[in-house]
Amino acid sequence: MQWNRFTIDTTTEAVDLISSMLDELGVEGIEIEDHVPLTESETKGMFIDILPDLGPDDGKAKVSFYLDVDVDPEELLAQVREGLEELKLFVNIGEGTITESQTEDKDWMNNWKEYFKPFTVDDILIKPTWETVPEEHKDKLMIQIDPGTAFGTGTHETTQLCIRQIRKWLKDGDTVLDVGTGSGILAIAALKLGAKYAFGTDLDENAIVAAAENAEVNGITADQFKVIAGNIIDDEAVQAETGMECYDVAVANILAPVIIMLQGEIAQHIKHGGMFITSGIINTWEERVLEAFAGNDDFEVVDVAHQGEWVAITARRK
Repeated sequence: MQWNRFTIDTTTEAVDLISSMLDELGVEGIEIEDHVPLTESETKGMFIDILPDLGPDDGKAKVSFYLDVDVDPEELLAQVREGLEELKLFVNIGEGTITESQTEDKDWMNNWKEYFKPFTVDDILIKPTWETVPEEHKDKLMIQIDPGTAFGTGTHETTQLCIRQIRKWLKDGDTVLDVGTGSGILAIAALKLGAKYAFGTDLDENAIVAAAENAEVNGITADQFKVIAGNIIDDEAVQAETGMECYDVAVANILAPVIIMLQGEIAQHIKHGGMFITSGIINTWEERVLEAFAGNDDFEVVDVAHQGEWVAITARRK
């Protein structure tokens, strides 16, 4: 299905007013593009590898909305232009020009699969569920992943760093806590490498479904791997359900600022002598994360690993 896309070139200070104006005109959805960095409160719960590089904030923004190509846009556009003229009296709307382009629905949920191919992390084969096992890798330990709408294919350097650290520090029969589990790939890797039980948390409800489906396709039962939705940093119910001092290994492949917050909470869930494996840390944040661990009497950093621009920091609970 094709759509007409209308984009208003404006300023960041006018975005909210323009959005409200479009809403009043019956526009059901808009898209905003700007270079405003996310605040600490906005990134607090983002358990992902890295935020996009937005570039410098130049005060400019674009507000786009979409109409079916069969809909005559002229009446609505006239109302939008009239609304922009009124807003000029109260706020700097910038250029205020409207450009038109065409787009079409795409099967984004499936098109990306074209680029996700089997690959190895040392002697571990990570394979999309829809791909066959390459002949040359049939002797490797295999993990099958379909992330769905949850984060985590294993291709990112931070995920690979975590898998290598899990292999290095995990012992047979260990219990594992995976914070920000996403597709479940790290917990599944740990279970494949000898862990007896894994517990995952994630802010995204989609992770519950994705992790369960990926566990099943890897022959892992619900008794071996459980995932709940919620924020372990500040949700007491999640903290209680996770359990206290019961994990041999905890792993978190998230953002460096979140790791800094998490290291103050996570120790109470890890056994004394247990390991906390972290990544999602770009090298420019390495010192800040290390400083946070240095200021935490519960942890002693025992390993720092690098891959490209990325860092994995592993600490032992004292």
